[in-house]
Amino acid sequence: AASPCARAISVPVTVVAAIGAASKLGVLVKGGAALEALGAVRTIALDKTGTLTANAPTVIDVATTNGATREHVLDVAAALEARSEHPLAAAILAAAQGPVQPADDVQAVTGAGLTGARDGRRLRLGRPGWLDPGPLAGQVAAMQAAGATAVLIEDNDQIIGAVAVRDELRPEAAHVVAQLRRGGYQVAMLTGDNQATAHALAKQVGIEVVHADLRPEDKAALIGQMRQRSSTAMVGDGVNDAPALATADLGIAMGAMGTDVAIETADVALMGEDLRHLTQALAHARRARRIMLQNVGLSLALITVLIPLALTGVLGLAAVVAVHELAEIVVIANGVRAGRTKPLGGTIIETGTDSHRLAHTRNQKTTAAS
Repeated sequence: AASPCARAISVPVTVVAAIGAASKLGVLVKGGAALEALGAVRTIALDKTGTLTANAPTVIDVATTNGATREHVLDVAAALEARSEHPLAAAILAAAQGPVQPADDVQAVTGAGLTGARDGRRLRLGRPGWLDPGPLAGQVAAMQAAGATAVLIEDNDQIIGAVAVRDELRPEAAHVVAQLRRGGYQVAMLTGDNQATAHALAKQVGIEVVHADLRPEDKAALIGQMRQRSSTAMVGDGVNDAPALATADLGIAMGAMGTDVAIETADVALMGEDLRHLTQALAHARRARRIMLQNVGLSLALITVLIPLALTGVLGLAAVVAVHELAEIVVIANGVRAGRTKPLGGTIIETGTDSHRLAHTRNQKTTAAS
């Protein structure tokens, strides 16, 4: 009567079924512990670049000063960015006209910018605060208010211009944030951008908690503070947020465009380019966790009832074995339910070999019934 057969099989069956189903949704879950953590998180920290935004930045404006031309400003910026793997580098290189002579001795200053030299001239590129905008302060403020990232350029210790680069928000970002908030999650945005740019973009997607001007180590420290209040998941692409992904209770990588270190560090990887996979994965994990608890509760209740019945002689060996076998079937059948995917919020994500598409269900009653 005390045999824990149903208890032993209850969680593994659910985990295997749920992880397999998650892969159909374009979500890679690295084990049962990650699945349980995904179903238990209550705070979602979203990195801005590459997560809320489409990771396709473009140059939208160039301001000049001290006699520099637009072409010269872009040339100097491109000379430094040619040695960089930062997401903004591709945008600046694309905007620069003609062949670019890369700078020498380029060094990255974490969370600040780049330094280098070319033709004996000292070059610097970086964010306001690390470099003084000087006469461009007003134009830099306007760039930031428009939701763009302002990058300042120096040539021989003289400010020559500012480049505004904007990474547009994903079209589904506002919808995803709204779904998360309706689901009871606390949502925060973490970014290395300045306060003005961060709040301008956060307002568009409906995020109220914004943490800006963060370096990678600042993001990790902030995630540590959030974990003290509730179970926290960090969602990012690994560029400047890998330490935060590792610090969180659960790291979620944007796998399709994330860095190798993000996919390696994170517990869950969203393999599609649609942020709606995040809400799909969270709801799926919550449901799987509920099924696990149901199975554990049922198996423990069964043992609690059978032991006194066996001790008092109400049930014999054959009856106890029969009840146990039936309970195992029930637990396995319930666990297999975690392998079923269902529409979320009137939508269902279908996966194909080449792309993911979103199809809306036509009948709300059918959605509710499933």
